Parts: sequence; structure tokens; C-alpha cells
Amino acid sequence: MGIAKNPSRVSLPRIDKPYPSILEFLTQRFPIVGQKVWEERIATGKVLDDSGRPITRETPYVPQKRIFYFREVAEEPLIPLQEKVVFENEEILVACKPPFLPVTPAGPYVNECLLNRLRRKTCISNLVPLHRIDRETSGLVLFSKNEKTRGLYGGLFLNGTIEKTYEALSEVSTCTEKNEWSVENRLVDDDIWFRSKVVPGAINARSRIKRVGYRANKGHFLLYPHTGKKHQLRVHMSGLGFRILHDRYYPNLLDKQEDDLSKPLQLIARRVKFTDPISGGIMEFESDRRLLL
Repeated sequence: MGIAKNPSRVSLPRIDKPYPSILEFLTQRFPIVGQKVWEERIATGKVLDDSGRPITRETPYVPQKRIFYFREVAEEPLIPLQEKVVFENEEILVACKPPFLPVTPAGPYVNECLLNRLRRKTCISNLVPLHRIDRETSGLVLFSKNEKTRGLYGGLFLNGTIEKTYEALSEVSTCTEKNEWSVENRLVDDDIWFRSKVVPGAINARSRIKRVGYRANKGHFLLYPHTGKKHQLRVHMSGLGFRILHDRYYPNLLDKQEDDLSKPLQLIARRVKFTDPISGGIMEFESDRRLLL
């Protein structure tokens, strides 16, 4: 069994009375886990309040109270691909993630995620990711090491003051004269919870996409996301008719299958550039991962 060494947390949302029990909330919030498992975790002291005390079946629901728990999976898949630390100082750590490895615990992955691998490797228990990239995507991820300056670095992503460049390889049937696109639309969660979809409404997702090469019915693209919605680049590329090579989600959801390590999603978080909010200097990092050109 895989058991997380560091707790996950969830905040009890503001809702109208009558409040549910914490057990009812956890069961509804994490239906895949199931009520019986949550009952057992609570009974054995594996669910804690924000003071580190085990909750009980009688612990009252308090809106915005934080609940901590340790994720467990019966059998955790091993990802035989390695991450790389690109840069580290007193404030941040920059890592390059391999494909198929999630950034944080998710689904059947608890200890096999970038965050927990780096915590073990660096012995920095309060390491926190400043952003996310998909499990299938490889490339750069930034982490905060210092809780006191975390908000300053998180603001780079929140305020859109960090330049991000991705690289992708796509199926292209013909090479058109047009080689640059600007995509702006509204993305929300799809009915299939792990996908996103485009809907009418206020724009919340913006990307600039540029084709820089074409060979053997494959297009080589540089992608510049101005926002950071879930699966934004995959949806925007698919919407232009450019399915990213080995994408199992877009434009059509393929049947569930085992990961094929020889066919990673051809999308790399290639480069980040920003003005350091502490030193004022320009910081720029680049992944050395390569597409299957």
C-alpha cells in the first residue's frame, strides 16, 4: 500500500445550514474513496484538524476550517523516469519533470509524484509547487522553499507576469501559409471531470501559438500561454485542428490504457522567464528535454 508521508488538506466550504457532518462532506467531496474508507480513517485517527488533533464522528463542521488527511492507495504504480533539479536558491527550486509523473498526489499516485520525490531528495518538508503542469506533460515546474516569500513568487503566476514557453509536436495534414494564431476563449470543466471544454462567456484563457517547422505531416510549434487554465494548450491546439502527438484526451477521449513510456505526450514546458521579486534580477530557465522530432 502507498501511504503519503505528508498530509493533504481540504477546507470546509461555506454552505447554508444545516451543516453536514465532516464524514458526509468527505464522502461527497471524494466519492471515489467511499464512505467506509473515510469511516475507518476517522476511527483510526488518520484525519486531523488544523491543530493536528484527530477528528471524531462528533467533530462539528465549521466553514473554512481545514482538514488534513494522508492519502492511501492499495497499489501505487512506479514511474521509472527521473526528474532533475535545474536551479535552487534560498527561495525557490526549479525542477524538470518527466512525462507520466504527476506534480502532486493524484489518483493512484501518492509518493510517485514530483513534489514528494523532491521532498525526499532535498529534505525540504515545506516545499510547495507554485503552479502545475499535466501528468502527461514534461518540463519545468517552480517550487517555493520559503513560506515568507511564497506569495511574492505565487503572484508571478496569479498576475501573469511570468513568461512561459512550451514546445509541441502535432499531427498536421497539410502545411498552410498561416503560421501564427492567437486563441482566446472560455474554458470550464467538462462533464468528464478530468477534461476541459470551451463554452460561451467571458474570456478566461489566452494563448499565442506559432508553427516553427513542418516535416513528414508533423508540425513543430512554440506555445505561449498568457493564462493557466487546466489543459489550456491541449484544448487550444486541438481547437485549431492540431492534435498534439500522443494526446489521449483531445480532441477525442481515447479508451483507458496503460502508459506507454515510448509514446509520451509531445508537449514540453520548455522555458520560464521572470523578474525575481526579491533580487529584481531577470531569472530564466530552460528544460533540456527533447521532442520526438
